[in-house]
Amino acid sequence: MSAASVEQPFDDDEPFSLTAIADEIMERHPGYRVEIIGGHLLVTPSPDAPHARALTGLMLPFIAAGLHGAETEVLQNVGLWLPTGSEDYAIPDLVVVDSDIDDHFVENNAYDPVCFRLVLEVTSSNWKDDLRTKPGAYAQAKIPVYLVVDRKHQRLHVLTEPAGSEYANHRVHAPGETITLPETIGAEVTLDVEQIIKAGQRKAN
Repeated sequence: MSAASVEQPFDDDEPFSLTAIADEIMERHPGYRVEIIGGHLLVTPSPDAPHARALTGLMLPFIAAGLHGAETEVLQNVGLWLPTGSEDYAIPDLVVVDSDIDDHFVENNAYDPVCFRLVLEVTSSNWKDDLRTKPGAYAQAKIPVYLVVDRKHQRLHVLTEPAGSEYANHRVHAPGETITLPETIGAEVTLDVEQIIKAGQRKAN
């Protein structure tokens, strides 16, 4: 996904800042999500209704398992500070975090990855970022569980055991399967792959 052109907000003599450019894009294109990973801008368009529907459906089993309470919280669109670059951060669709997340604020509305137990992305038109770019960044941030709802290929990816710049364990699940996420996220959460994938598809007229 490429964003519309943005005028350089700096004079030639001033330092180059990707963060300022990201802020400029979001100001000019409300609803767009801009992230910086590996020194590159990733721009995601406003989510469509099926994306939002899948995300809402995914929140329910996490909340039902008691993960939105005293010890952990289930939140959407929370900034995650990344160790992959001086300005790097991501804004996952859904996260499970320690309830003391407010104590781990870094800057630019992003928080230290130490308080993140799970990161979840529902793919949009730039699905390659979620499947190819972000796994390495999240692994380096030592996020214990990375879950991807791949709407394009109708699969659910579960990545665990971060090791360096990759996950040692990457399993792909198809509709018809039921999976149970690692209890390290704080509770036992079981997901119906077909139900999740179906929620992310456009409804037939």
